[in-house]
Amino acid sequence: MIRVLIADDQVLVRTGFRLILDLEPDIEVVGEASDGDECVRLCARTDPDVVLMDVRMPRMDGIQATQRITESGRRAKVLVLTTFDLDEYVFDSLRAGAAGFLLKDAPREQLISAIHQAVEGDALLAPSVTRRLIERFVKVLPTEASSFAALSGREHDVLELVARGMSNAEIARQLFLGEATVKTYVARLLAKIGARDRIQAIVMAYEQGFVQPGHQNDTRTPCTGSGVPRRDPQPTADS
Repeated sequence: MIRVLIADDQVLVRTGFRLILDLEPDIEVVGEASDGDECVRLCARTDPDVVLMDVRMPRMDGIQATQRITESGRRAKVLVLTTFDLDEYVFDSLRAGAAGFLLKDAPREQLISAIHQAVEGDALLAPSVTRRLIERFVKVLPTEASSFAALSGREHDVLELVARGMSNAEIARQLFLGEATVKTYVARLLAKIGARDRIQAIVMAYEQGFVQPGHQNDTRTPCTGSGVPRRDPQPTADS
C-alpha cells in the first residue's frame, strides 16, 4: 500500500486529490496539511511514501517544507504541485530535494502514474520539461566535477541519458541493455557522485558542467572514439 500525504492550502484542491486517490486500491491517503509547517509535522507522524506538495502556502512554503523533509532523512518522495508559470519555484523545489513535479490540472492517470514512479525511483520529468527547467535556471559552476571522473564509460552514458529525462526503460532501449541492468548502473552512479536520487543527479550534472545547457546530445548509442558502440561489462549483483 502506497501512503500519500496531501499538502495544499486550498481545501477544494486537497479534496479533489483525495477523491481521486481513494479510488485506487493500492493507495492510501494518510493525511492532509494546509501549510508547510503542518506538512512537516504530519510527515513525521504518518511516515508517508509520497507527499503531494503545493509550492505557495502560508507559514512555511512548499520549498522549505520539501527541504525539511529531505534533510530529515525520511523515505517520503515529494512531488511538487504547480503550474507552468511557476517554473522558478519548481526548480527551487527540485534543488530542495523534490522527486519531481505535477501540474495541478494533470489528468488522473498522470497523477497515479507519477505517484508510482516516485515510489519506484524512476524519472518524473519529461525530457522537454527537464531541458526547459534545468537549462533556464542552472548556472554552470566553474568547478571541476571530480565525482564524475570516477564513473565508468557505461555509467557516463547512462548519466547523460538520465540528465535528458529518460526513464530506465527508455535508457535500456537506447543502450541495448536490460532494464534491471540499467537500474543497477543508475544506483551505482548515484552512489559514486553522491546524489540521493536521479533528480539531484540531473541538477548536479548541469551545475557541474557534466551536461552543458543548450547542448543537444547525440541520440544515437554513445560510442567510443573508434566509433564502436561501448560495450562495458554489465554489472552483476555480486560485483
